[in-house]
Parts: sequence; structure tokens; C-alpha cells
Amino acid sequence: MKHLILSAALVAAMGMSSATYAQSQNAEIGYERGSLGFEALMANDNHRALNQILTDKSTAPNDPARLINLGRAHARLGDKEKARQAFLAAANCKEEFDLVLSNGQIMNSRKVAALALKSLGQ
Repeated sequence: MKHLILSAALVAAMGMSSATYAQSQNAEIGYERGSLGFEALMANDNHRALNQILTDKSTAPNDPARLINLGRAHARLGDKEKARQAFLAAANCKEEFDLVLSNGQIMNSRKVAALALKSLGQ
């Protein structure tokens, strides 16, 4: 099962500690650097994160980690409907895997997506 690191923004929005930052060397683990917009989200550069995620060709469009970070970028930019759509897609994605949080907690991508939806008030 894959273990990934997501942006701290998503995890913080869910009321948890930030995603592992030092371990990831400020980049995605198991993905091409920038493909999930991780560094841009960490820097609160949401337009750059959105652009990186949308233009990346190395990650499948239905990858849960991509969808979760896409949703977070949309949410931060104020587009709650696009965020909701991305989080729902991640929650209902055929593929699922575990995400490693900075506190060592491992959480299933579907649960992360469900918590992200909840953070939108959905």
C-alpha cells in the first residue's frame, strides 16, 4: 500500500498536525516534485499549486492525493464547489491508500477526503 505525504494545509484544516514536512524534504513522496503542488501549498501559493496540479501529466487525474490537494487549492482560493467536487472524487475513488501525517498517524485517503469535505461544512 502506498504511503504519501500531503500538504500541511489540508491536514491543518482538519484540525490535525501538519503533514510531514521535514521527512518529505519539502516535496512529494512517490511523485514527481511539484506534481501535487505540495511545496506551493506549504508556501500558501495557492495559484501556483493549482497550476502545478492541473498541468501535471505524471499523475493520474483520479489519483486521490492529487484530488485532495486539488480540492485544498480550490478551497483556499474560495471555490468551495470545485473543492467539494475534488474531495468527493477522492472519497469515492476506486484507488485508495494511506497517508502519513507528521504525528506519525497513518490515515486512509478516503478518510482524509471525508474530513476535508467536513472542513468545507459539507
